[in-house]
Amino acid sequence: MANETVRLAEYATSLRYEDLPPEVVQRAKDCITDTVAVIVLGNDLPWSRIVAAYAQRIGAGGRSRILGAEGPTLHAPAAALANGTLAHAFESDNLTKPGAGVHPGATLLPPGLAVAQERGSSGRALITAVVAGFEVMYRIGFATKHSNERRGFHAPGTTGPFGAAVAAGVLLGLDAPRMTNALGIAGSLAGGLMEFARSGTGAMVKRLHLGRAAESGVLAASLAADGFTGPRSVIEGEAGFLKVFCTEWNLDDVTRGLGSEFATLKLCLKRFPVHMTAQTAVQAVLELQADHGFTGTDVDRVTVAGTERMATINNIADPTDIMMAQYSIPFCVALALFRDPRDPASFDDSALSDAAIRAMCGRVTIIVADPPTKVAGASIVTILLKDGRSVTKEVDEFNGTPARPLDRAELREKFMTLTRARYGAAAAGLFDRLQNLENEADLGWVGA
Repeated sequence: MANETVRLAEYATSLRYEDLPPEVVQRAKDCITDTVAVIVLGNDLPWSRIVAAYAQRIGAGGRSRILGAEGPTLHAPAAALANGTLAHAFESDNLTKPGAGVHPGATLLPPGLAVAQERGSSGRALITAVVAGFEVMYRIGFATKHSNERRGFHAPGTTGPFGAAVAAGVLLGLDAPRMTNALGIAGSLAGGLMEFARSGTGAMVKRLHLGRAAESGVLAASLAADGFTGPRSVIEGEAGFLKVFCTEWNLDDVTRGLGSEFATLKLCLKRFPVHMTAQTAVQAVLELQADHGFTGTDVDRVTVAGTERMATINNIADPTDIMMAQYSIPFCVALALFRDPRDPASFDDSALSDAAIRAMCGRVTIIVADPPTKVAGASIVTILLKDGRSVTKEVDEFNGTPARPLDRAELREKFMTLTRARYGAAAAGLFDRLQNLENEADLGWVGA
């Protein structure tokens, strides 16, 4: 009888750095580099400060850092909680394409780095742990067919603990039976509800889902290392993850290509600090402006055709705070017409009260594409200009997807933009060091 949970654990514990093709190592380093930047950016936000202060109160005395922050070093679970929350604090963290309801950077680097700093592990060990966690977590997430989120769960809060447990477990040196237990424990730590999107209130909790996933992974792996057990069939069992959290799933996807195909190559870096569903629409707005030379003041109204989710969950016409605004496709499209959406500074509190953006937000209509777009997440943007012209563009991929990856210069530009306030000119040296992480014997310097 097939046992998907055990197969995942056996794969993760057998993976070695030497097994990784150069392109997979590079994508893992890109994931790590990008995530360090978004964590540093997240430090200055009020919801981040609340979680960081809590982590410092409960976790002081360890060797792990909250990246880019002043204060004591922490025990690994507290550092993972803070860094996971900060990584998702401003909708800038990386995802995957095709999507699988996972946030690899926010749920793999924080637990992995926390354990690596605690144990004095090398850059190669961290890279291996991130890839192992990515391969396991992506497959679990892809198997859900997004039905966990349609049911009302915030997907990365449910898939994240599995990837985090693997990343932490690899660095703790778990064998296959203990890694199986770590996955079994992680399944009982999965959670996160979408009510923040339905009610339009409490969006801070969305950020916490990623922090809790990261923290849960350290907890699960640490307990398993000491002999604590969890169900060996946590993914596929009758009361396991897929059958409890999901209304639709494909169990074959959990192990499809395992060991022969690297899901890590599906890493998707965001260039705009907006929800994944708004990325292609914002990309289309910028490309239409470049093609036709209009500004926001020239626009009468906008129609965005996309998925059912885009037309329902992310169709928020009147967001009440900047967190919900980044989740709102109408707001993100409106902002892109008047400000540079690549710069996180464009999404400050003044954007919420900007009369031009607010007025345009009410003139952005989101509909379900008929027929559906060929590529999930694509947007067909039609802009009606005040002079009577109508311009349309369909965007399937945005800058940062595997089909349109950011090159080294673009990744550096994003890194420098996100970290300039904290590190100034020293950010360039940090970027170069992270991009050569395989040569680092110790990681205590990351985030200092």
